[in-house]
Amino acid sequence: MHEFSAATQMVELVLAEAQRRNAKKVLEVKVVVGKLSFLNPEQLRFAYEILSEGTMLESSKLRIEEQDGAIECLKCGYRGGLPTEDNPYYHLGIPFLRCPKCKGEARIIKGRDFTVKSIRIEV
Repeated sequence: MHEFSAATQMVELVLAEAQRRNAKKVLEVKVVVGKLSFLNPEQLRFAYEILSEGTMLESSKLRIEEQDGAIECLKCGYRGGLPTEDNPYYHLGIPFLRCPKCKGEARIIKGRDFTVKSIRIEV
C-alpha cells in the first residue's frame, strides 16, 4: 500500500509549508495524481485523514484531480493515451509498455506524477 507512504510525504510537505507561513489551520489541499502512478484516490484519502488527526490539517478537505497518462512509442513516434487497469502487479513495478499502434516499446511521458497543486490556509 504505497498510498500511505505517499500520503505521509504529502502531509509532511504541507505541514512544513503551513508552518513556514505561520498558518493557524490548513483548510484545503489540492493534489494531482497521475493515473500511471497507480495511487488509489480513496486509499490516499483514507491515509490523509488518519495522518491529519491532531494536526493543523485535521478537518481539512483533500481535493484530488486525476491526470490521464500518456506514452510515446520509440519505434513509430505515437504519442497519446493507453488503456490502464488496476492490476496488483503494477504496484510492484512499472509494466513494460507497448504502443497501441505498432506494439513497439513505449515510454511514459505523462501521468506518473503525484503533486501538491495548492494549499489553502488560515492565518
